[in-house]
Amino acid sequence: MPAAELPSSFQASAAAPPGAAARRRHRARLPVRPIAGVLAALIVLSPVAWADSLLDNLLGSWGGSGQIRYDDGKAEDIKCTAYYTGGGDKLRLAIRCRGGSAEVEIRGELAAQGDKLAGTWEERTFKAAGEATGRYAADKMILSVTGGGFSGAMTVTTAGAKQVVTISAEGIKMRSVNVTLAKS
Repeated sequence: MPAAELPSSFQASAAAPPGAAARRRHRARLPVRPIAGVLAALIVLSPVAWADSLLDNLLGSWGGSGQIRYDDGKAEDIKCTAYYTGGGDKLRLAIRCRGGSAEVEIRGELAAQGDKLAGTWEERTFKAAGEATGRYAADKMILSVTGGGFSGAMTVTTAGAKQVVTISAEGIKMRSVNVTLAKS
């Protein structure tokens, strides 16, 4: 078929010098590289954005119930309120729980750097206080707490307007606290 009878979209490539089609294909691929770089950066940086949103999503008042366990094996149902304040890379927390004879009052002040957390933590009823360190990600914060003859861990896992707080301790009468909270 002569070039004049070719559809107009093919005429340029039929009349073009050798190698021109390869150069056009190469030019067409160039914009993909910056887009791929942007996508790669978003994938790499997205855990940081998710982590930031966890701290922001915790802000406010929460309420719910759960259970406290003691070192002697006894357990008791409790009702709890939690308050988170701060914003950005700072988070202050206050969690108060009460049951028939149980009372738990936890306070903390944390600062984030990247995905790491550091600060202070105290349980006022059992008179335990110390340093808190840990990590946070999209939907979970995990802390280790130590000081004054006790050690423990605290995990906060979120799912929308709900969170589960799990605390374990050694060296004080309280062995664990497990509560499920909903945003008020």
